[in-house]
Amino acid sequence: MDFLMSFVIGLCLFWILIKAFHIIPRSKATHSKLPPGPKPFPVIGNLLELGDKPHRSLTKLAKLHGPIMTLKLGRVTTIVISSADMAKEVLQTHDQILSNRTVPDAVRVHEHDKFGLPWIPVSSQWRNLRKICNGQLFSNTALDANQDIRRKKVQELLAETRQSSLSGEAVNIGRAAFKTTLNMLSNTILSVDLADPNSEVAKKFKEIVWNIMKEVGKPNIADYFPVLHKLDPQGIRQRLTVNFGKMTDLFAHMIRERMQLRKVSGFVTNSDMLDTLLNFSEENSEKLDKTLMEHFFLDLFAAGTDTTSATLEWAMAELLRNPRALSKAKLELEQVIGEGHPVEEWDISRLPYLQAIVKETFRLHPSVPLLLPRKAEADVEINGYIIPKGAQVLVNAWAIGRDSSLWENANSFMPERFLGSDVDVKGRNFELIPFGSGRRICPGLPLAIRVLHSMLGSLIHTFDWKLEDGVKREDMNMEEKFGITLQRAHPLRAVPIPL
Repeated sequence: MDFLMSFVIGLCLFWILIKAFHIIPRSKATHSKLPPGPKPFPVIGNLLELGDKPHRSLTKLAKLHGPIMTLKLGRVTTIVISSADMAKEVLQTHDQILSNRTVPDAVRVHEHDKFGLPWIPVSSQWRNLRKICNGQLFSNTALDANQDIRRKKVQELLAETRQSSLSGEAVNIGRAAFKTTLNMLSNTILSVDLADPNSEVAKKFKEIVWNIMKEVGKPNIADYFPVLHKLDPQGIRQRLTVNFGKMTDLFAHMIRERMQLRKVSGFVTNSDMLDTLLNFSEENSEKLDKTLMEHFFLDLFAAGTDTTSATLEWAMAELLRNPRALSKAKLELEQVIGEGHPVEEWDISRLPYLQAIVKETFRLHPSVPLLLPRKAEADVEINGYIIPKGAQVLVNAWAIGRDSSLWENANSFMPERFLGSDVDVKGRNFELIPFGSGRRICPGLPLAIRVLHSMLGSLIHTFDWKLEDGVKREDMNMEEKFGITLQRAHPLRAVPIPL
């Protein structure tokens, strides 16, 4: 933010200069039917009002200006949505006009905006990738077929946690969850452990993923003033070029290696995601090539590992702060699963309180608090206001999850609110949309739900937990740090106690 402040001051001085000499003409009047919003400063607009936690800053502004609000971020007109009703208008009623993305300058490195599923426009290429996701990768049939992989990785997590419990050492919950999620994904996709316990790969991979999420989510002057794209004044694109390159190089190597193995006589398929995609590519080469696969894997690993591990860490933190909820969850698991028996994915439907804990965590701590930005392809009227063509649209899922008109005691962790409720996270209930909704809903949702419940249920069913160094639950630090994903600013460390 120091750079941003200096840059903004410089822009203000520049604006005063050019106004003094009448170098630029007056801009056209703002569209009279734009949603209300805070008055923008010349040149910089409302940039200074974002702060380092935009989801919170925008929530406060929405309380003053309403659930559909206009901000001017540099040269970019931005519409911020902060209520379930307005989110439904954007994500369902007008989904067709608002489906494409405002692409951050940082995402354009390695032409990721042309290949990455979350960013490419709705097109035949996008439809092909979604079809592959929904029909072959994340269908219930596909997930059932490889659940043994996830079961094995959860058991490895429990074995490592048990070692910590015997020595009385604290577990870094986020790191352990990241490693487990990474190995689940890498075995499902590539049939290898990317987080080998004898190497530093997991730590380095987490750093790369977090660096990507942090850089993509960081306020970037080049996004607000397109004339600065080529200059990359904050060096964001340069740093992302390195991190994207590390990941795509790794995937390119593994794809080439598998393609060579498939040519060897007697090769036995792994039936993993890579083989599935290569089979599809051989039959439909014009729809899926190696470059698309590299970028597809980058999205799967970057989004799948970081969001899942962050959500599990938040869930454990909330349970440790709320021992009554933790006790209720343990009691349910003991009654349904039984002492000494593992938590299986098929048990999830029989564990309503565990499901309620996960939903409540998503409500309070959505992993992508502002979802991914959308872009208006034409003028569209919502609630009597006009979202103009080309405007960026942000949906503040964090604000909706804490809307006191929707949720009683909105800032309190109360899983009970979901017991007997039909509200879910599948994009049909706009008061709870951590995965988005409409045609752009996260395709990995079915996998994320299985992984989160099985990991969280296993950790609290197998161990008791206490905070490290005698920290009291009321003194827990729940501060956030903002990237594209919402992380804990202070890693959760807790000591497992064998039952």
